[in-house]
Amino acid sequence: MTERVLQEPTLLVLTALADAPRHGYAIAQEVKSLSGDRVVLRTGTLYGALDRLLKDGLIDVHREEVVDGRARKVYALAPLGRERLAAEAERMAATAREASRRLGITRAGGTVAET
Repeated sequence: MTERVLQEPTLLVLTALADAPRHGYAIAQEVKSLSGDRVVLRTGTLYGALDRLLKDGLIDVHREEVVDGRARKVYALAPLGRERLAAEAERMAATAREASRRLGITRAGGTVAET
């Protein structure tokens, strides 16, 4: 059975955790930044996604801490999450390469120019 394609918010959450563990608010800020302010995750949406990703084994709770008297979880990308993110990144890159090929766009010196 083929794995489902990751939806953009899920992809962005996993990407936000790819380089460092983060707590919920930091994940939301990173998602906003990664998406160029297009994706703003509401609290309920974010924590629902984090709960699902934990259940699916794609992320782990890295540590729990108390900040200003409030409990806070710090999440990290699990090995399975790293594999899924890498596979999704490759799938997307392959699609982008094919779209560029069909459009006649080539990469030269790191820029995209029409040929």
